[in-house]
Amino acid sequence: MSHRVVIVGAGFGGLFAAKSLRRADVEITLINGTAYHLFQPLLYQVATGILSEGEIAPPIREILRRQDNVDVRLGWVASIDPAAKKVQVEAPGVDYEVEYDTLIVAAGASQSYFGNDGFADHAPGMKSIDDALELRARIFGAFELADLQTDPEAIDRWLTFVVVGAGPTGVEMAGQIAELAHRTLPGQYKHIDPRKARVILIDAVDRVLPSFGDQLSTRALQQLHLMGVEAELKTKVVGVDATGIEVETERGHERIESMTKMWAAGVAAPPLARQLAEATGAPADRAGRIQVNPDLTVPGHPEIFAVGDMASLDQLPGVAQVAIQGGRYAAGLIKRRLAGQPAAGPFRYFDKGSMATISRFHAVASVGRLRFSGFLGWLMWLAVHLLYLVGFKNRVTAVLHWAVSFLGRGRSERVSTFQQAFARAAVREYGDPFQRERSRSA
Repeated sequence: MSHRVVIVGAGFGGLFAAKSLRRADVEITLINGTAYHLFQPLLYQVATGILSEGEIAPPIREILRRQDNVDVRLGWVASIDPAAKKVQVEAPGVDYEVEYDTLIVAAGASQSYFGNDGFADHAPGMKSIDDALELRARIFGAFELADLQTDPEAIDRWLTFVVVGAGPTGVEMAGQIAELAHRTLPGQYKHIDPRKARVILIDAVDRVLPSFGDQLSTRALQQLHLMGVEAELKTKVVGVDATGIEVETERGHERIESMTKMWAAGVAAPPLARQLAEATGAPADRAGRIQVNPDLTVPGHPEIFAVGDMASLDQLPGVAQVAIQGGRYAAGLIKRRLAGQPAAGPFRYFDKGSMATISRFHAVASVGRLRFSGFLGWLMWLAVHLLYLVGFKNRVTAVLHWAVSFLGRGRSERVSTFQQAFARAAVREYGDPFQRERSRSA
């Protein structure tokens, strides 16, 4: 019987672990809560109408169609039993369990509202396709509804966009909304001028892109100001409701009237990380991430690996490259074990740099000691994102849509629906129908 490897999560860590085991004598069960692999760094482009969701979320089965040793299953792992070496999985309308010899847990991260989860109702995060489609509906819907207003204050509320979080996602989101308002939409409305829209970027830190260093942070802030983005730094969000946001600034308590808010600040480990930590007795950090051994295994359980955003080791950042390299490392260690070879040494992360796009033809990139900004930084951003988009078809269509948006003024994906805008509220009110059925059957 082949060695059974269960991989939880088909993000960068899980997918690259599975692909690295392609020629190994193992039986892989890949469990994921969706049927697609999500290229999360480009979610903001789905939200602002540049790309379609299909271009950044190819089907897992299509990606792995030529890998015979993988069984792809839909579901969310509810619990892990290290003693029995089993995972309990929940899927719509059905529960099942899977046994393993080696387990790779790469369940990613969830949005953190720092204990204020109610903020999510009025300020969606940027972690899923659902989030991006909801934000697309809210952003484009805001311009449509502003065009219908007769009260100047109501128009201002609809044309004020607030982005919380000045990291890469927040900066990229704010920049794209500003480009929408100043470049794409002017001339398309009879009763409003989209160029009067306010885009406000809020963060409690004292600079944008703090992990990029002072030089690139300053250049990014300058470019944002040129685009009309208002950066409110050293500003803490203390309340969010349907029509505005409450903040504490150096000037005191203030309220910003805004109908469209989005949250790009803070990440936390998923609930599964805490469950695994409790089941194994492994320590977890304040964000809920499991503190793993240098070889990415859970303390006391060499058969369980935790990789990517849910693992804590040497203060590694929660970026795609950490997950990719961690998944490959875990797969390599499994192959060495099966071959009876000694371990290859502890996991070493090779930092390939960080980058963020501010606007068309302008990005910042940090690679080792080198710093790039402007058009050269944008070319580097373009090349890297094309490289990691999965599938030739997705790369081609992404390039075409980027050409439409960056060389021209259009946005290829402006379709949005009321269902997308209000699905979150409907799910909250009516709940999960499968869960209701389970409750009635119990």
